Amino acid sequence: MQYEMAGAIKLIEDVQQFSSGFTKACFVITTKERFPQDVKFECVKERTALLDGLNPGDEVNVHFDIRGNEYNGNHYVNLNCWKLDANIDGTVNERPPADDMPPATEESDGPLPF
Repeated sequence: MQYEMAGAIKLIEDVQQFSSGFTKACFVITTKERFPQDVKFECVKERTALLDGLNPGDEVNVHFDIRGNEYNGNHYVNLNCWKLDANIDGTVNERPPADDMPPATEESDGPLPF
């Protein structure tokens, strides 16, 4: 299932690279609701490039899916960003997924290394 959420970028973390070659970058947006929320998303592998050129304060529309996994008896949920639409200077700049890939599925990516 695919979801969307709009807001302003609050924080963009540095790209993390793991010994397996896996990379990920996390970012936080603040929603534009009556009661704003800070929501953390992650971009994995080549999708970390979606964050290039974005800065805190930029308005974005995040396309994501929800990923859950179990590791050592603990359960985790990640909001996995696969596309960003940036609203910079009043114009919407669509930032398609890297290599025009569809959203990741559990079958295609396998278990996460963390």
